Amino acid sequence: MEIVQKIMSGFSLDLGPVKEPLGFIRVLEWIFTICAFATTGGYVGSTQFTVECGSKKDDVTAHFAYPFRLPSQPYEIPHCNNSKNMTYLQGDFSSSAEFFVWVGVLGFLYCTFTIILYLGYQQVYRESNRGPTIDLIVTGIFAFLWLVCSSAWGKGLTDVKYATNPDRLITACLPEDHCVVKTYPSMGRLNISVLLGFLNLILWAGNCWFIYKETPFHKPANPPPNAEGGVSTA
Repeated sequence: MEIVQKIMSGFSLDLGPVKEPLGFIRVLEWIFTICAFATTGGYVGSTQFTVECGSKKDDVTAHFAYPFRLPSQPYEIPHCNNSKNMTYLQGDFSSSAEFFVWVGVLGFLYCTFTIILYLGYQQVYRESNRGPTIDLIVTGIFAFLWLVCSSAWGKGLTDVKYATNPDRLITACLPEDHCVVKTYPSMGRLNISVLLGFLNLILWAGNCWFIYKETPFHKPANPPPNAEGGVSTA
C-alpha cells in the first residue's frame, strides 16, 4: 500500500509531451501496434470449391485460422463414385504468425508504459540520463524486431495463400470428379497486417532520433562558468 501511495504521489499529469514528436509518435506506435497484432491474431478464413457429379453438387469448405497450423483443420471431399476422402490443408506457418503477434503485444505493453511515464512522470524520466538512454535502446530493439517479424510474416502469408488456394486444392479430386472453384479466401485483412508491421518499423526507427535528442549523446556539454562573461583580470 505504501508503494502505491509513493507512486501516486509522484504522478503529475502533463499533456505537453503529446504535443512534441517524442510523445506524439509514441501514441501513434501504440495505435498501430494494436492494429497490427489484432488484424493477425483474430483472423478466421475459409476456401471453398464445388464437386459436381451430374445434377448433384457438393460444396467443400476448408477452414483455417490464426495461428495457421493448417493440418489441424481437416475437410472432407465427396467423390462421384460415392466415396469420401478426408483431406488436410498442408503447412504449419504458426511460428512467423505468432512471432509477429508476440512482438506486437510486447510493443503495445511498452508503449503503454512509456506513455504513462511521459505524461505522469516526466520529471522522473528527465531527471537523469538513464531514462532516455534505456528508452533509446529498447526502441531500437523494437525497430529491429519489427523488421524481422514483418519480413517473416510477409513470407509466411505468401505460403498461407499458396496452401489455401482452391485452384491447388481441387487437384485432390478424382479424374471422374468435376471440381470448380467457388470462393477464394479473403486475405485483405492479413495483407493489411503486413503493411502495418512495416509501418511500425518506420515509426519505431524514426522515433529513435527524437529519443536520441534526449540522451547525453546528443546534448552539448555544459559550457564553462566563465565562457560567456569572460575572466576578469586584476
